[in-house]
Amino acid sequence: MSLEKQVRLFKWISILEGISFLLLLFIAMPLKYIFEMPQMVQQVGMAHGILFMAYVLGGILLIKPMNWSLTQIGIILGCSVLPFGPFYVEKKYL
Repeated sequence: MSLEKQVRLFKWISILEGISFLLLLFIAMPLKYIFEMPQMVQQVGMAHGILFMAYVLGGILLIKPMNWSLTQIGIILGCSVLPFGPFYVEKKYL
């Protein structure tokens, strides 16, 4: 797969992972704890978990082709646990 395609795929994964995290935090969690509707957390949580793993794997696979430094790798992988982090990575590093 060409570097351009890898970066494009990682951008999409980054955007989807960020959206799923925001949905989980700001919609699914309140539904679970305020309105006692845990179903949304189960479904969105599963999707977010899969996207999170794809994000981390995609970031690791792009280390060499993108010549990221250790600091950049730390920021990129660290942003995976911040609510708006994947959007920052998508704009700044890709």
